[in-house]
Amino acid sequence: MILHGGPNIYGVVIGVLSLETNFPKPPGHIKNPSSFNFPLVYKIVKGATVKRVLEPDEALLQQFIQAAQELEAEGVKAITGSCGFLVLFQRELANAVTIPVFTSSLIQVPLVHSMLGQNTKVGILTGNKSSLTKEYLAKVGADQIPIAIEGLEGQKEFREVILEGKRPDLNIDKLRGEVLSAAKHLYATNPEIGALVLECTDLSYFAPAIQAELSLPIFDLTSLTEMVYLAVVRKTHTGIMPKEL
Repeated sequence: MILHGGPNIYGVVIGVLSLETNFPKPPGHIKNPSSFNFPLVYKIVKGATVKRVLEPDEALLQQFIQAAQELEAEGVKAITGSCGFLVLFQRELANAVTIPVFTSSLIQVPLVHSMLGQNTKVGILTGNKSSLTKEYLAKVGADQIPIAIEGLEGQKEFREVILEGKRPDLNIDKLRGEVLSAAKHLYATNPEIGALVLECTDLSYFAPAIQAELSLPIFDLTSLTEMVYLAVVRKTHTGIMPKEL
């Protein structure tokens, strides 16, 4: 048997294009590898702050493309990002490499919509509602889908720590209250929501709490990453086989 060589490290399947941030990432966050039962490799894009991604800054595109190509050269089988707003670069990044790229949990919006009845909406909980324009949604074919959006930009803890980067320390209890408040307001004003997609990667830790409050299916980048991993690393099923004839 001859094994094919090339990459320096083997066995890491998912590569993560990472923003440059210093606030805490609790379990469930894509940038907390203990969230997963498989290894990930991270490529930090220097100068890619939350503010530059939200504005957006097209000058970042080439940096992300280079980082994606480096991850592919290192042997990963699929690439994701650490911010849902990277969906703006979804098509360009997918075209720049030969492996699957899923920059954002928003890729799931059309899929979720296809699962729901005709009189339902897809709810989106985002880090900044005003920034999540149809331009971003159109990148994944979600601009014509019935949706309802709620943002966290008006919540003090989320805004100061995550959006503005005023301090590195995070009060997780305050943030939990803000996230649940936003989720409950979204559902109260849009009771026809059939499922919720968390755009912001910083909300994944709270997915179980949101589901406990709303009793809705919750989709985020973490669940999407697990699905993609299972797609690119198929394993032989074990169990009780039917008896042979």
